[in-house]
Amino acid sequence: MNTEIKAPRARGFAKQAGLSMLALATMLAATGTAHAQTTPAAPEAAQADTADDAAAQEQQENIIVTGTLLRGVAPTGTNVIGINRDTIVARGVTSSNDLLAKIPQVGNFGTTPVGTASFGLPVIRPNIRNLGASGGSTTLVLINGHRGVGAGILQTTVDPSILPPDILERVEIVPDGGSAIYGSDAIGGVVNFITRKRFNGLSANARYGFADDYHSIDANLTAGKDWGSGSLFVAYSFVKHDNVLALDRDYTSADRRSKGGGDFRVTTCAPGNIQVGATNYALPGFTAGSVNKCDQNAYADLFPREERHSVFGSLTQHLNDSVDFTATAYWSQRDTTTKQAQGMLSGTISLLNPFFHSIAGELQQNASFSFANVYGNSLTSKQHFESYGVTPSFSFALGDKWQLRAESNFGRSSNLVREAALDTTTATLALAGVIPGVALNPYNLPASSPAALAAIANYENYGDATQELAEGRLILDGSLAHLSGGDIRVAVGAEYHYENIASRIAQGAVGSYASAKMSRASRDVRSAFGELMVPIFGAENGVPGMRGLQLSASVRYDDYSDQGGTTNPKIGVNYKPFTDLTIRGNWGTSFHAPSLADTTSTSDSRATVLPFSPFLAPGFAPTDPLRSTIVLAGGNPTLKPERADTWSAGFDWTPHAVPGLVANLTYYNVKFKDAIGLAPFLSPTLFTNTNYASFYTLNPTLAQTQARVGSLTVVGAPSIASLYAGPLGPYVVIDARRNNLGAVNTDGLDFNLAYTRLTGFGAINASIAGTYTLDRKSQAVAGGPFTDDLKNGVGRTNFVATLGGKSGGFIASASFNYKGGFPILGVAPQTRIDAFKTVDAFLAYDLGEHGFLKNAMLTLNVDNLFNQDPPWLNSAAAYTNGSTLGRLVTFGIRTKF
Repeated sequence: MNTEIKAPRARGFAKQAGLSMLALATMLAATGTAHAQTTPAAPEAAQADTADDAAAQEQQENIIVTGTLLRGVAPTGTNVIGINRDTIVARGVTSSNDLLAKIPQVGNFGTTPVGTASFGLPVIRPNIRNLGASGGSTTLVLINGHRGVGAGILQTTVDPSILPPDILERVEIVPDGGSAIYGSDAIGGVVNFITRKRFNGLSANARYGFADDYHSIDANLTAGKDWGSGSLFVAYSFVKHDNVLALDRDYTSADRRSKGGGDFRVTTCAPGNIQVGATNYALPGFTAGSVNKCDQNAYADLFPREERHSVFGSLTQHLNDSVDFTATAYWSQRDTTTKQAQGMLSGTISLLNPFFHSIAGELQQNASFSFANVYGNSLTSKQHFESYGVTPSFSFALGDKWQLRAESNFGRSSNLVREAALDTTTATLALAGVIPGVALNPYNLPASSPAALAAIANYENYGDATQELAEGRLILDGSLAHLSGGDIRVAVGAEYHYENIASRIAQGAVGSYASAKMSRASRDVRSAFGELMVPIFGAENGVPGMRGLQLSASVRYDDYSDQGGTTNPKIGVNYKPFTDLTIRGNWGTSFHAPSLADTTSTSDSRATVLPFSPFLAPGFAPTDPLRSTIVLAGGNPTLKPERADTWSAGFDWTPHAVPGLVANLTYYNVKFKDAIGLAPFLSPTLFTNTNYASFYTLNPTLAQTQARVGSLTVVGAPSIASLYAGPLGPYVVIDARRNNLGAVNTDGLDFNLAYTRLTGFGAINASIAGTYTLDRKSQAVAGGPFTDDLKNGVGRTNFVATLGGKSGGFIASASFNYKGGFPILGVAPQTRIDAFKTVDAFLAYDLGEHGFLKNAMLTLNVDNLFNQDPPWLNSAAAYTNGSTLGRLVTFGIRTKF
């Protein structure tokens, strides 16, 4: 709900293009990557020169900051982390996801964000506080205060990469619960991408980046006209980068023996291995006791190849003294090519296979091999994502104190995933040689039956989906009365939200998806909300220790067509004992309504029948492993919302005695429950922990099984009744659908300390900003025990420290990024994961400073300056607690005409 109106005409290139040298140096000092604040990161127009002061003040009074419905005031009691345009330029990122990965409070801090473009994780989802994430999200992502349309097949959250960084004015992050203002999803917090509103002229920028075995290019072109009472601009952005294979980075090696770990290479290689009894024979030589080993992920992508096109437009128009119109629109297309590990097979070959080669008179062997020497080293998958949205709104001035905003929001996405795969069922039968004319030769795979090779390769996992969003809302806000501390402010409103998803998933021969059934689901939400802010007293009362007291209360009621109603309140307080110190706090409740992909969409819902039972309870009978297992998978229409109680308290200090110094500290506390997840059907704890008893039925009767399965599609058997035709009925029915399970209780400190000093040669700056986890305990299932995550897998400290300065036409800064290490269990002999520590450098030169080229800037970014590898992990994954492309050097030029 972030609307800006009556913006003044921007003056000069430095203000329009966000390249003000002193502003950039100042903001780098104040932020590092981001800074805590109780006022918004100022937009360019609000930093106007003296001639524009009145217009800038008018604009400031009409800004709505993230976390409040009220214009011109910051949210009471809440910490707001702001990233302004100058900082975005300095970070040198090519996507909004990369920008968020620089924020210590965001879960993928210290990583190179990678969406697998698969059914389950097609896009990167920001996750403040690292709370749960299923098809939806516990962190709300907004675009100018509005929701974006969801993306993906089994996911309904917005893809931040649809917004290129160059069109962003600022980003505001509220790491507090926000359902009292925004409704669903805002449990961990809110990320609000705020775009530029006005532009005049033509600007262009281009950058080229490179690292080992990696290249990237990105460019942006913006054209617009500002005619005083309004503005229109359109921006086009293009990004393209290479892929990086695991073999291109040493830290991904599955052989960890050099670090004291294990060897996690596999024997399903090309060429493969033959095993007879306990003796292994490496192919092609059949040498007894020898073995071929390989890294199965060597030819899989760490970072997939991607190409993105984005178009963004904005129109603002002051229609008359009482009415303003604003509209924004975007279109984005992303094509991802992902290389996955080539298919592998282990199975039995016997005399039935015409290619069978007996080594010592045996009648059968076990063969393990990869298909790399017939299909290539990788399976190549292609994904296509496209989305667009438009958000028109009117604001009506009702006298001097009141305003009515009428806002609407529409969006649509189309999503296509085609994962290359191999038909393992046909491959197993071809190895066994039970199909005439269709046989595999594991000793020399290219010599296999052509029919077998063609049939095995003719397979894919296919998914497509469309998602749509429509919203409309009315907000009335203004002043009720005046107190000594200022005006009593109030806002009330109503909103209607509609969303739908149509999706399907198919597995089989290439092109066979046409007959797959499309699953459709929709919901609508009707909401009413209000906010009240009362300034009890202000600085003008003259009483020492009572320079300001401000109270606020907000509440929102949401009525879901499929989830029922929920009411979420929030209260906040700001107290100023001195003019340079603000003490603040807030409390509220929040919720996340399960996504349509998790509930009534049934594209991945099924009952899979396994012909054997790999999951056995203690005391199982000898025949039980031979009985079938039925696993219920996919969405679950009985899901209920995830919920949380959140509160925080802290202070903001800007001492007048030390100009340029800013200090912020916030304590946060989150109690998150009813987390959506999967019962641990792969773990023995499923049967030993009584709290999981409702998620399985041992020795089920036909009636019990039919009741559990219901109308789900049965995969792996003609019908449920057919499983009871023989002497051994099913052993167990396991509910592995998405369910409401456990909880997370966490608290900690967010901190920021920044100092800026003007000097005779320019400016210097230093800052440190981050988060420290005091306690984090998680509960796997309701009623179960809580475990201490800080003793296994969770670090305490994330921060960014920055040192920079400006002199003449140069700006330089260096940022030290620290992602804390943590203890780890179950990966002996390793007991701890190291911290991930990297340094990023930024250098810019204003070509106009010495008359070379007016309104142009050269930039240089070096990410991971010292080429640090992420910490090692004694597992096949090989690394953890961060990811990196290595040392990435990027040159850029920015200019305006």
